[in-house]
Amino acid sequence: MMKPRYFVKALALYKVFRTYQLSRKDLDKADSLSANLKAQGQDFKLLVGMAKDTLTGKYKMNKWNMSIIVGTVVYVISPLDAVPDIIPVLGWLDDVAIVSYALTKLQKEIERYKAEQQLQPEKI
Repeated sequence: MMKPRYFVKALALYKVFRTYQLSRKDLDKADSLSANLKAQGQDFKLLVGMAKDTLTGKYKMNKWNMSIIVGTVVYVISPLDAVPDIIPVLGWLDDVAIVSYALTKLQKEIERYKAEQQLQPEKI
């Protein structure tokens, strides 16, 4: 019996996400790809900033919320995608959907992060 293509893709994505170690290079790449997300681009940049600050110890976040950000970033930068990014418009719609989902799930964490950022002095 042959497995449907979407199942094979989903399994490949799961294997990548399960073992992936997010790096500073990945976060920089995600930051540069944020322009492709149009209206969600600024919000995605905020998620990347939260991840960077958490990894450097400047911000504390629980593991579950961090895993949502990591999964979102990895999905956006990964060439293994539900809809390949080389397909005009449709290729980025699934990424926008994933980012929107993450933003919805992390709403309270984002508010806490923004409040904490306002308390810190301006970076020179």
